[in-house]
Amino acid sequence: MIQIEIDNGSGFCFGVTTAIKKAEEELARGEKLYCLGDIVHNGMECERLRQMGLITINHEEMRELHDVKVLLRAHGEPPETYELARRNNIEIIDATCPVVLKLQKRIKEQYDDNRQSPSANLQPQIVIFGKKGHAEVLGLVGQTQSSAIVIENVDEVAKLDFSRDIYLYSQTTKSLDEFHRVIDYIQAHISSEAKFQSFDTICRSVANRMPNISQFAAKHDLVLFVCGRKSSNGKVLYNECLRVNSNTHLVEGPEEIEPHWLEGITTVGICGATSTPKWLMEQCRDKLLMFDV
Repeated sequence: MIQIEIDNGSGFCFGVTTAIKKAEEELARGEKLYCLGDIVHNGMECERLRQMGLITINHEEMRELHDVKVLLRAHGEPPETYELARRNNIEIIDATCPVVLKLQKRIKEQYDDNRQSPSANLQPQIVIFGKKGHAEVLGLVGQTQSSAIVIENVDEVAKLDFSRDIYLYSQTTKSLDEFHRVIDYIQAHISSEAKFQSFDTICRSVANRMPNISQFAAKHDLVLFVCGRKSSNGKVLYNECLRVNSNTHLVEGPEEIEPHWLEGITTVGICGATSTPKWLMEQCRDKLLMFDV
């Protein structure tokens, strides 16, 4: 009999849990509710909420709406979205994660301070270590009227102007180790006449999952990492599992599990991202139990 363990530390983070709870509360009252973008990067959870009545829209579709309720997910939004809601008399159900809100405020304050610089040619650079086009990053860049520079990895740091001041922030779900490598690179190249400040804005509830998930992956013969393939946080945690245990498979749901993966296996660990619902990991466990007869 194969032993199966679901990682207690995996599953929705606080921000995602809050967003989904707010959506469920509105829908339970029979309210018509729109959500700007996927409420979570997990297709099966989005489908569950769609069946409850949640209507997912994009920014173009929101421009056509008036006098309705729109939920903003945990990732956050730029100021333009709130201005659009005001113009169209849209009631915002704001589920932006408090960690993201705090980061948005810090970047906005830095941007406002930078505008007081006496020389436009020497304007400090606000740099965001994050995934280009990611919802959270778009919200952060929006605090700077789109002037912030986004870098996705250490290789892209070279494009910065090291003769000018640099203020470095990070998307909340990025790898802490990667962030430190970016810091080291800038410190090694920044001009002695330029100022460099870095702000560790990575969410600890996410960052702390890295060492825990490493230990979890190491103790099993097979690891199933359950995650939507659009999840940035999921990619980071999956790669960590794969680094520790080469017999790690990423699946979005139980239908992707292959029976031959269990050949010669005695223990299986099931874990996931901050966007992975517990019920989905449990479905994957149940599918494994069907194979193990």
